[in-house]
Amino acid sequence: MSEEITKANLHAEVQNVVASVDLRCKIKLERAASRLPGDVQVSYIPEQFPGVVVKIKKPKVSILVFSSGKLVVTGAKSVEMIQEAVEVISELLREAGHNVKHQATITVQNIVASGTLGKRINLELAALLLEHSMYEPEQFPGLIYRMQEPKVVLLLFQSGKLVCTGAKKEEYVYESIKKIYAILEEIDAFEVEPTT
Repeated sequence: MSEEITKANLHAEVQNVVASVDLRCKIKLERAASRLPGDVQVSYIPEQFPGVVVKIKKPKVSILVFSSGKLVVTGAKSVEMIQEAVEVISELLREAGHNVKHQATITVQNIVASGTLGKRINLELAALLLEHSMYEPEQFPGLIYRMQEPKVVLLLFQSGKLVCTGAKKEEYVYESIKKIYAILEEIDAFEVEPTT
C-alpha cells in the first residue's frame, strides 16, 4: 500500500481481482473435469454452463476454464495471486493431458477495493458539486462517482467508507482514493466533527 495513503489516514484494501487469461491452446473440458486431482473442487455441468468451474485452495481463487483455452480467474486479492493461480491451473491441466506450454496472456479486467477516507462526507453537497456523480439515497445509500482519470467508479458513503471498482491496476485504486480525498477537501464536503 502507498505510504501517502497511510499518512493521510486513508486506507484501502483490494478485495477481488478479476482477470481473463488465454492459455493459447484448446482444452477438452470433459477430460479436464475428470482428471483434475481430488484436492481441487471441480464442477462441470455443460447443460448449465459452457465451462469447467475449478476452485483451488492455494492461492484461494475460482477459475472458469473454457474449451477455447480462455480462463476467467476471480477471488484473488492481488495481481500476483492471479499469476500464481494461472501457474497452478496450467500445471494441473498439463497433468490432465493438455498441451499447455505457452506463456499465458493475463489481462486484469477489474480490481475491487474497499477503504476509508477517515472523515464523514456530506453526500448531498458532494452530489451537487461533483460532475459525473449520482446520489439517490432512497434507492442506494452511497454516492456513485465516475472518476475519469484514472477511470474507476467510486461508491462513497456518509461514514467516509468507500468502494472502488473498475480499476485495471492496483495503483489506480490508491491514486483514485488520494484524488477523491483532495477533491472532497477542496469542495468542503467533509463534515466537521463537532467539538466538545
